[in-house]
Amino acid sequence: METILNLDGVSMSFGGLKAVDDLTFDVTRNEIVSIIGPNGSGKTTTFNVISGLYEPDSGDILLKGESVAGLRPDQVHDKGIARTFQSLRLFSNMSVLDNVLVGMHSNSKSGLVASMLRLPSVRREEAAMRARAQEILSMFPGRFSGPRQSQAAGSLSYANRRRLEIARALASDPVLLLLDEPVAGMNPMESHELMEQICDLRDAGYTILMIEHDMHVVEGVSDRVIAMDHGVKIAEGTYEQVANDPLVVEAYLGKRSAHTAS
Repeated sequence: METILNLDGVSMSFGGLKAVDDLTFDVTRNEIVSIIGPNGSGKTTTFNVISGLYEPDSGDILLKGESVAGLRPDQVHDKGIARTFQSLRLFSNMSVLDNVLVGMHSNSKSGLVASMLRLPSVRREEAAMRARAQEILSMFPGRFSGPRQSQAAGSLSYANRRRLEIARALASDPVLLLLDEPVAGMNPMESHELMEQICDLRDAGYTILMIEHDMHVVEGVSDRVIAMDHGVKIAEGTYEQVANDPLVVEAYLGKRSAHTAS
């Protein structure tokens, strides 16, 4: 299988606190890998390093064999990494469709002059982008059909705003999709539906690295799970292997409780 993402000995510190410590793992094509761990374990810092918000102190980050460590977030995005965030970052006053079109800006080939003159090539490109945006929205059946695409994003339900943020990330045709707690704030029914849609994205050819606290979702979607604690990878494998690893149980429950549980 082709390796899409490789973290090789990545470390990141804030003052005297080592948020990520010598982290190494791979993500292969058409795989869903979930990162789990208690609060403060380094999950979000890992995402921020991968997406260019932070430059790692040491180690390397390879996307399809090319280093992206130290690149700006826009450069990382242009290389093919798109992400969502724990907190929604939609343009609330823009329509559903326009929010997805914003995600395609890096793919536009029209120059400034051509766009200002509204040349035929620009109009053809815009039509193709709208068609692609509608195709992406159709990946969430029944949620963004017909007139709903003209709705303001801020008028959507919370769960649909979460879905729209994923759709906008998909708009750049990413090589790797980073999902940061995609079901946060959803009820069990909504979480289950989005879980199935995330699996559909993998089946459609997307490669996904995900942070998630909902263990039902992690179990339901993950090909592999990576557990972190205090910036260190403490376990990696299938959901069952990681969930039953003594170090993972200890990280979540504490040493005394873990001993009692065992």
